[in-house]
Amino acid sequence: MDDEILYAVTDGVGMVTLNRPQARNALTFGMYERLATICSDLPGHGAPKVLVITGAGEKAFAAGTDISQFRAFATPEDALGYEERIDRILTAIETCPIPTIAAISGAVTGGGASIACACDMRIATANARFGFPVARTLGNCLSMSSYSRLVALLGAARVKDVVFTARLVEAEEGLRAGLYNEIVPDHAALMQRAQELATTISGHAPLTMRATKEALHRLAHAGPLPAGDDLVVMCYMSADFREGMEAFLGKRPPQWQGR
Repeated sequence: MDDEILYAVTDGVGMVTLNRPQARNALTFGMYERLATICSDLPGHGAPKVLVITGAGEKAFAAGTDISQFRAFATPEDALGYEERIDRILTAIETCPIPTIAAISGAVTGGGASIACACDMRIATANARFGFPVARTLGNCLSMSSYSRLVALLGAARVKDVVFTARLVEAEEGLRAGLYNEIVPDHAALMQRAQELATTISGHAPLTMRATKEALHRLAHAGPLPAGDDLVVMCYMSADFREGMEAFLGKRPPQWQGR
């Protein structure tokens, strides 16, 4: 639905709001596509100089993909197609020619965490909690490009820690790890600071921003990624993934079997 993403441009600052607070702003496929369209077609969306991406309400930036959409998965192509779609969306955010700021309040998990990591800067409230808890929820995995982004941002050791333990990283730890640029006390302070930061950046030389983003993107993608489709298929086509999905939706603990 059109109101699942709110978008407005004011004084050169584009504000994107993931607007499903009743579902902790979990993203539907339509929301993913709308976000990519905004990032890929700035002239058609008010020609902002900076984009701020945030979630409606104080409880979550975004709690990943709406799990009910996985019930239709039946073949390896379904799993690979999903991860290819997510990679395309994240690449659109990452390669958006203007600076992007993730303004994070509350939970930022799964696909929501991937979106935040694809942004150029991240500011968060003191109650922000970041992670990829798939090892205790769905039993799926990330794509090679998503793992690559995480390693570039956090380092391999911390990525293993976060994924293996399925824990959520508290705000102060995230700040120390370089995940966040700064922490603010609460949601009101977050939105004020996001506006201030975006306004400052919007007044600076656009070509400097574009050149810096493109240079860093080229450095990060200087070599080809190793193949990883077999890992995606192994997880998404497993009995464990089906069990994890049904357990999540049924609000019960999953029973893992490793197959």
